[in-house]
Amino acid sequence: MRRIIQFLFITIFTFNTYALRAGEGMWLPQLLKLLNESEMKSMGMKISAEDIYSVNKGSLKDAIVHFGGGCTSEVISGNGLLLTNHHCGYGQIQAHSTVENNLLKDGFWATSYKDELPNPGLTATFIDYIDDVTADALQGVTENMSATERQSRIDKNLAMVRSKYKIESYQNLMIRPFFDGNQYFAFVTTTFTDVRLVGTPPESIGKYGSDTDNWVWPRHTGDFSLFRIYADKNNKPADYNPNNVPYTPKHFLPISLDGVEEGDFTMVFGFPGRTNQYLPAAAISQITDVLNPAKIAIRETALNITDKYMRKDEATKIKYASKYASIANYWKKWVGESLGLKKSNAVQKKLDYEKEFQHRLPINSPYKTLLNDMGQLYAQITPLALANDYYSEVVLRNVDLTNYMASLKRLVAAYKNNGVSGYNDLLPRIKSMTLNFFKNYDHNIDEEKLEALIEMYVSNLDTKFVPPFLQKEHFGLQTHESMSYVVKNWYSKTQFNNVASAMTILEKDPDSAVASIQNDDLFKVIADWSDFNASNVSAHYNAIQKDIDLLQAKYTKAQMEVFKEKRFYPDANSTMRVTYGQVKGYIPRDAVYYEPVTYLDGVIEKYVPGDYEFDLSPRMLELYKAKDYGQYTDKTGKLPVCFLGSNHTTGGNSGSPAIDAHGNLIGLNFDRVWEGTMSDINYDADICRNIMVDARFILWTIDKYAQAGHLIKEMKLVHPKKRFKDTPGKVKK
Repeated sequence: MRRIIQFLFITIFTFNTYALRAGEGMWLPQLLKLLNESEMKSMGMKISAEDIYSVNKGSLKDAIVHFGGGCTSEVISGNGLLLTNHHCGYGQIQAHSTVENNLLKDGFWATSYKDELPNPGLTATFIDYIDDVTADALQGVTENMSATERQSRIDKNLAMVRSKYKIESYQNLMIRPFFDGNQYFAFVTTTFTDVRLVGTPPESIGKYGSDTDNWVWPRHTGDFSLFRIYADKNNKPADYNPNNVPYTPKHFLPISLDGVEEGDFTMVFGFPGRTNQYLPAAAISQITDVLNPAKIAIRETALNITDKYMRKDEATKIKYASKYASIANYWKKWVGESLGLKKSNAVQKKLDYEKEFQHRLPINSPYKTLLNDMGQLYAQITPLALANDYYSEVVLRNVDLTNYMASLKRLVAAYKNNGVSGYNDLLPRIKSMTLNFFKNYDHNIDEEKLEALIEMYVSNLDTKFVPPFLQKEHFGLQTHESMSYVVKNWYSKTQFNNVASAMTILEKDPDSAVASIQNDDLFKVIADWSDFNASNVSAHYNAIQKDIDLLQAKYTKAQMEVFKEKRFYPDANSTMRVTYGQVKGYIPRDAVYYEPVTYLDGVIEKYVPGDYEFDLSPRMLELYKAKDYGQYTDKTGKLPVCFLGSNHTTGGNSGSPAIDAHGNLIGLNFDRVWEGTMSDINYDADICRNIMVDARFILWTIDKYAQAGHLIKEMKLVHPKKRFKDTPGKVKK
């Protein structure tokens, strides 16, 4: 710990042009006492850093859960009740939905433990403790090593680090790099595998505004759902079993009924996915000018096709709901990110920063050519990065059957490399995936998407990155002619266009099954496409990217040495972080100010009968008309729905708790504002805001709308602004 403290200490206390403003940063919880506690208290926090992270007693970190590996959730009762976003639980809600019993449309509320629904594959992970392992990880690593040599040495060191940990059978060890590989931390975790669906509002609440309002303020979405962790009789992780019991946590979050006001302290605790705050200008130019525009265009095309079919048929809407939401989310994020980066003049800011960086370097500094070298590498990698993104977006993300074929290719590879035993080891997973895949597949949608996207792929990439067998001349087509007939032929002849045919092949003996797979025309195309991309694009891309990563590690280290007055924080990497800020509005454009709180009145103002995004149930309208808000109003008697904070968040923070000055839940993080989506790359404290569902709206929905008061009874509701006694959330034995 002393080494990491020394490494960071010099970057904290002197501020100038490059100093951080309150709200920026994703901080490691075990370092808050040294780096952040004083500032947090000056902003209004009443608890201590020890209350947030402790290995000796229950603390806030023991209520924070990595949900399904991609979102955050939090424990809100002594019976293992989990709160997360509706969109984080969307896949599970969809899996339990049918046309006859549509949980997406109608919602669901278990009336007892026995009614709670199991979710195979869903996990809930706690952080037990965190260790600094930097010295051991970087033992023997020198500045003159190549990227391959450096990583090889680190890999060997980390293997030694792992061997020293003695963990329980239910624990796991995860080691992650920080500051682009200049630091390493080990996380000991406990993962629960029996996580059941307890409750979800209908889409008319949980997804209100849908794609139109996504990334937008003002927001009126009740984006939440409830799950529960189950454990064995010893309160330890166990696979699903009817005899499992609700988990008893070390800590859970009480819920404040006092709500928020502008200027209130807010803390968001969770598992942010990925940020890149320390990139050079060349990297940001690549993103804004080349990569984002291409990915936006591909996804927009795929989404328009899917949406056309979803609007025609309810069963199709259910099938594609989760996939559509997932694809649309980052499509819109990239649009906002590009606009924000340009509007905030991010590239020029980086160029000015780099000019100052160069100016501060001594004449004989080993970092003198660093930025120039990085610029040359980015010029080399950009066309490869574009081709790689095109392949990933077309084959692996936006067309379902081609992605499925990529999985079959792994099965064939297992057979070729390891014979029948390798094939049989992988086969159960492929069979299970096959059954799930065809539940949410429509070949008409898929075929139309591939037709459109393959046209974009062939037309927009340099021919050297397009396989010869995909070029129009190969099929005797002129440049202006469509690939429609070719794609239709593939889909009409493939043996993998329905579940019965696919499973028939997978039930064959390995030799026969592999032969059938390899003889499939569409499989041949996708397998050859994969091989072409691997050798002609990915191999060259990865080689250059290794060199870029090595220089990025040096550049990050150099920045910390050169800008001693700047306070640095590590980029997000799906590990536990704390961000803090305040309830705060913002000015998106000239003469416009956005208030930080929205109300149920705004929900009603947006109401459009029959519209899938803005329709409301009769019950919601009745409750609004009667002003039946119970104890969940603010001082004006109105029902709050969402609020803004200046917390620095990103993907992975979905489902993160918004915590008040006393350590109580006040809201649930679920989005960012459109103007500030570039915060992963260029945080701007003036316009970067996170969006949260107000805890009182969550409680009102459960209590008044769903009439599931039994769930409210197991929570702890508090009034911290009126009085604050004891440390809340302790489970009393």
